[in-house]
Amino acid sequence: MHPLETRQSAASSPPLPAVATASGPALDAIPPQRPWPEPAEPSPSDAAAAATGPEPLRAPGAGTRGGLARTLRLLPSPATIPFAVGYAVLLLATSLYSEYGDPRTVSALLRGSSTDVAHLSTAPVLAIFASALWIAGGIASPYAMVFLFVLAALERRIGGWRTAGVFLLGHVVATLATELPVAVSVLAGHLPASSLHRLDYGISFGLMATVGALAGLLAPLLRWAALAVVGALLLQDLLEMAEPLAAWGHPVALLVGIACWPAVRRVRLTPSG
Repeated sequence: MHPLETRQSAASSPPLPAVATASGPALDAIPPQRPWPEPAEPSPSDAAAAATGPEPLRAPGAGTRGGLARTLRLLPSPATIPFAVGYAVLLLATSLYSEYGDPRTVSALLRGSSTDVAHLSTAPVLAIFASALWIAGGIASPYAMVFLFVLAALERRIGGWRTAGVFLLGHVVATLATELPVAVSVLAGHLPASSLHRLDYGISFGLMATVGALAGLLAPLLRWAALAVVGALLLQDLLEMAEPLAAWGHPVALLVGIACWPAVRRVRLTPSG
């Protein structure tokens, strides 16, 4: 188009409506608009979520499987309490053999496993360990009923090796504390020589020491309640004197376990799960 025509067209065009300035009124055809809202400050939880990223998706049933795994870890098993489970299996085998095995063979094994003065003076180590392989009274004995529970509870708290040490310490100390007076009494002529040869085997001394050590790791109320019950049973045995050596050996073994309180409290393990 020719420049002259352009100027004429611009001059003949009607004027545009005036647009309101910042100080003038707004156009009637356009409604007033709201200002943009100010961005809100993020909360601490939103900031933490943004920093860590989105939570990973969990497979269906993952929570249930995790809870089941934690529950299974709390149950007795060779993985969690190897000493208690292994020892219980060994005692179960010897108890079944003493019940159903050849009577003459069983009698010979029990005599050879006795911790009487005669065996302690000739083969003390063999007698000490062999006597702890049998349960006096068999698998139906009250000691067999609480054996796995007590040993497992202590092993979960202080470990297998330390539990075995407490058991062995109570077994040895209580055995010597009851058999040495017999030897002295025989030498002094207060007891006959036949007292040097007697059947003395079982796990009760070691188990009683384990009970005493475990009590030191319990809450005060439960600790003294357990010791009161055990003490009442031991006092009854002392009054009846059905088996004098066992009646005196059990309190000695319990005191050995109580004497282990400082040691077991220092090495107490943190339960997993």
